[in-house]
Amino acid sequence: MAFDWFRRRYTDSTDSTDSPGEAESSPPAPAPATEPAEISPEDYLAFAKAAYANLKARAAAQAPPATEESAPPARAESVQLQPPASTEDSGPLAQAEPREPVQSSTPTQEPASPESPPVQPAAAPSFFDLAPRAAERLQALQASAVDEPKPEPVTPAVAPSPETGPEELVFDEGFRWSAEILAAQGRKPEEISVEEISWLQKLRRGLGKTRLNLINQLKALVGRGPLDQKAVEEIEALLLQADVGIDATEQIIQALQKRMREEVVPPEEAVKYLKQQMRQMLTVGNPTFAPQRDTLNIWLIVGVNGAGKTTTIGKIAHVARKSGYRCLIAAADTFRAAAVEQLKVWAERAGVEVIANPSPNADPAAVVFDAITAAKARGTELLLVDTAGRLQNKKNLMDELAKIRRIVDKKAPEAKVESLLVLDATQGQNGLRQAEVFAEAAKLSGVILTKLDSTAKGGIALAITQQMNLPIRFIGAGEGLEDLRPFSSYEFVEALLSEY
Repeated sequence: MAFDWFRRRYTDSTDSTDSPGEAESSPPAPAPATEPAEISPEDYLAFAKAAYANLKARAAAQAPPATEESAPPARAESVQLQPPASTEDSGPLAQAEPREPVQSSTPTQEPASPESPPVQPAAAPSFFDLAPRAAERLQALQASAVDEPKPEPVTPAVAPSPETGPEELVFDEGFRWSAEILAAQGRKPEEISVEEISWLQKLRRGLGKTRLNLINQLKALVGRGPLDQKAVEEIEALLLQADVGIDATEQIIQALQKRMREEVVPPEEAVKYLKQQMRQMLTVGNPTFAPQRDTLNIWLIVGVNGAGKTTTIGKIAHVARKSGYRCLIAAADTFRAAAVEQLKVWAERAGVEVIANPSPNADPAAVVFDAITAAKARGTELLLVDTAGRLQNKKNLMDELAKIRRIVDKKAPEAKVESLLVLDATQGQNGLRQAEVFAEAAKLSGVILTKLDSTAKGGIALAITQQMNLPIRFIGAGEGLEDLRPFSSYEFVEALLSEY
């Protein structure tokens, strides 16, 4: 059973046998802003417990075949070391001292001498010096013995990374918060996957700095009573510091001031209203973004070098393959050194084949032509095209992108074409300038926001949607293969302004 990340639901198989009509019956559309207020904390807790029980049951049903074969050998080795020492519950000492004399303190053999001083020199004047040392030794032995069993459950998880999720699943505050976010969007406990829970926690950690700054200062405004003009100005400054942008900030502040003129707005309600406005601003176009089944979808991935374009293609390919799509990659960035080799490495991690030209400085349009031919012959549903990114030669770059687009339109006129711009979230407002450069020649239809980790400010997403009127399609919150997922405005705003 595969989890379709684009539509947020489980599929019966990974061979993409679902029909488009069936896919449209369960879209992952965000929940209305009023829905979270209708769910009580008790209901959220019950939902989280039910989701946790379902995930554990699903993990238990899938884990036994792997753990029964791999876990016993590791445990058998540890058991073989302990029985010769003792059959009692002296595991810590038995693991730390493999010799048998450790268990028998009466003999006067040399191996037992390190443990005997605390007993023999009872009448010696150095007892008070030796006793603390013995206590420290025991603590060190116990600490080392406790640490040894921990790597054992990790050794079976050397296989695919998704299997590590169920083993590390813990019902804590992070799990409860993630479950609440999914429940507020109308999800059912049995529909939630471990990948969603772990992803929401990664996203929240990635926006940690910006969130803490916003929440701490917003909480300071709460103690002042109803919001006044000075408080609104402080909120405006907070948004600008978070890279929201001037246009988006003005729109939010104008909406908040209009609300204040109509009624007295308590600070708590102001935060909820702020979230609602952000969600509306981030929802551009159709929120359900997914490749169509049984149809060739061609996604042109563009962006400057260093924004994470090549790694992003590998991550999208991983998401598509795990969601049950037949995927293929075209290595059309033939100008940058080692770009094709890097793309092949990420494609191998994702389990997707790459169409490339081995000759140096090959024509990118020719590579795309060959990739489309191969995609049609193999029944590929999603073709990801890596393109060159060189702003210093802007004219040559734009001419090359326009040529690739003409090849796509001519060779595959029936294909569903998307042009996605990869932006580095750490660059802030400079990302808007890159979007303006690529918008004309590449005919952009969306943005992929990468590197939303500790150093990035999430407000750039609002600036992109408002100033460029481009939807955010994917967001990345790390360097791992699992650290890029389809964008959800509700999840993004909650991760940015959550009090937890």
